[in-house]
Amino acid sequence: MKRTLSLILALVMAVSLMACGKKDDGKNNADAPADSLALLTKVWDSYTDDEKFPAAGGDYETSVDDAPGAFDPSNADNLNFLLTVPTEDASLIDDAASLMHMMNANTFTCGAFHVTSKDDVETVASDLRDAIQSKQWMCGFPDKLVIATLGNYVVSVYGDEELVNTFRDKLQAAYSDAAIAYDEMIGEGEFSDGEDTALEAPVA
Repeated sequence: MKRTLSLILALVMAVSLMACGKKDDGKNNADAPADSLALLTKVWDSYTDDEKFPAAGGDYETSVDDAPGAFDPSNADNLNFLLTVPTEDASLIDDAASLMHMMNANTFTCGAFHVTSKDDVETVASDLRDAIQSKQWMCGFPDKLVIATLGNYVVSVYGDEELVNTFRDKLQAAYSDAAIAYDEMIGEGEFSDGEDTALEAPVA
C-alpha cells in the first residue's frame, strides 16, 4: 500500500514538474487565441452593430473590409508606418494582425502582435507605448492609448477615447487574462511637443 502511494505521489510530482517546465507562449491555454488574427477577431465579433465603425484590417498586401486582417510581421517598414511598431522591435514579432478605422487611422488603430520570446513581451509593450507617445501626428491627435499583454501577445490600440475604451473593455471581457500595461492620454507630459502631423488608413 505504501509503495503504491509512493508511486502515485511520484507520478503527480513528475506531471507537475513537466507542466511547470512547459514554455508559456500564450497558446497553451485553452482560452488563448490561436494567433493574432484570432485574438482581434474574437474581440471584434463581440461588438454590437451599434458599437462597430467603418473598419479595415490587414496590411497593404492583404487588406480586408469590416474585420481584422492578418499583417505580415516581416515587413518592418509597414509595421512602423501603419501600427507604430519600432523597426528595431520587428524582429521580436513572428505574427501580427490589425484593425483600423477606414476613414482615419488616428481615430482608431489597433495591432495584435505575437512576441517570439516571453522575455521580450515587456520590452515590446514599453517600446510601443513610447513610440505612440512620441509620434508626430497628422489629421488630428489620437486621444489616448492602451497597451495590453496576454501571454506572449501584445495588443496596442490608440485613437478616439470612447473607441479605445470600448475596445479595452471588450478585450478584457473576451480574455480574462489580458493585463493592461498602459492606459493613458496621448500628448501629455514628457512626450508632448505640440506638433500635429498625418496618417490615413489603408484602403482595400
